[in-house]
Amino acid sequence: MLVPAGNARPTPPIGPILGQRGLKAIDFCKQFNEFTKKYEVDTPIPTILTMQPDRKFTFSCNMPPTTWLLKRAAKIDKGAAKPKHEIAGKVSLKHIYEIAKIKQNQDNMKDFDLRSICKSIVATCGSIGIEVVP
Repeated sequence: MLVPAGNARPTPPIGPILGQRGLKAIDFCKQFNEFTKKYEVDTPIPTILTMQPDRKFTFSCNMPPTTWLLKRAAKIDKGAAKPKHEIAGKVSLKHIYEIAKIKQNQDNMKDFDLRSICKSIVATCGSIGIEVVP
């Protein structure tokens, strides 16, 4: 689930997701907010929650989504309505490189070289209507 950093509350959608599994949402929110205090508040954090049979849980957090990082770098709120036909914003190659360095710290990206991650990010730019400029 996507949870806002430092701002997790036991309200929908977090509360019902955890409640139907018999977990205390307030406990998760306290632990999550403590864990994500190093992030800017409301940064969306992909979170994987693992529940044990005794109703204890663990969670792991990934880096913010690439699209969120790109929209932030381009200083836009949302992507283009018609990607490849409209340009919603622009990012430089330096932005792409910096985002790639952030994403490289993610567990599922550790085995990829920076060049491959950059190519993937450039492709994501095209799918949300962000132009890459030198």
